[in-house]
Amino acid sequence: MPASAPTPGVLGIDIGGTKVALRIEPSGADGGPGSGADVAPVESSFPWTPAASAPRDLADLTDGIAALRARWSGPLTAVGVAMPATVDPAGRVTTWPGRPSWTGLDFGAAMRGLVPGARVAHADDGDLAALAEAAAADCPDLVYLGIGTGVGGGLVLAGRPCPRPGHGSAEIGHMLISMTGAVCACGRRGCVQATASGPATLRRAAAYRAATTSVDEPDGGEPGGGEPAGIPFAELRAGWLAQADWAVRAVRESAQAAAVAVVSLTEVLHPRLAVVGGGFADGLPGFAAAVDEQARVLGRPGHPPAPVQAAVLGGLSSLSGALLLARQAD
Repeated sequence: MPASAPTPGVLGIDIGGTKVALRIEPSGADGGPGSGADVAPVESSFPWTPAASAPRDLADLTDGIAALRARWSGPLTAVGVAMPATVDPAGRVTTWPGRPSWTGLDFGAAMRGLVPGARVAHADDGDLAALAEAAAADCPDLVYLGIGTGVGGGLVLAGRPCPRPGHGSAEIGHMLISMTGAVCACGRRGCVQATASGPATLRRAAAYRAATTSVDEPDGGEPGGGEPAGIPFAELRAGWLAQADWAVRAVRESAQAAAVAVVSLTEVLHPRLAVVGGGFADGLPGFAAAVDEQARVLGRPGHPPAPVQAAVLGGLSSLSGALLLARQAD
């Protein structure tokens, strides 16, 4: 029996502040003979080295792609990249607080060098996640919040991304919700991200738990009275599920910040649905419901906010969007 022909594939890359997710799927989308519809996708992920240089990160990304390609028999025809950094029209990174060493990087050229010969396209991770979630929910008017290391987001109106291509991205994480709020990684005070992001929530949870411990145990505070570092996510999740006061307070504050963004966007754009995803939110059962509850409280009579639900694609919304982008480029 002759060996089956190699299956062409498309590669999706979701670049985050702390990790990278990769997935290869068959490039054929029609499901017909030879489309590769019966070939299983392959995927992997790896963490970034903290505070590494851009060349080190790119070397790790190259190694990660090579390892994944070793598990795929055919060529890669197109690559879609979801990216949280601000990239100018020339393809150069202008700012990325999560990985500051990337500032000034010719991102377009770097991505094209990863898979020579393949067509490569990149876009904002929040915008791509919103498009993927809109397709999954069959909803043409949707707002998406992705809560992870930062807070990304995207808007889809009439089935199209908003703002339109070439006019920037929907920076929902940097909407101002307080003039006196916490300081954001961008340097401004009061962004949604400064309160709702995973690291911000973990830091508050540590502080609230330390304050509780210091009441019960005089030696329970941080040495020297400094602010505690963020607790491990697993401990926050366990506290949230156990309804520990310190965990509930920290998570509900994040849910309220996300709800303020949802209500404000509803007042202006009237989406039919708000979706909350991202790795951090996806790992906290009931987080989207908490956002919905807070949004109901903040709504005004006769003008209910968009209903809030958990992302259909969970923490993989941006990666799914990257694959959609790759198929469009193919």
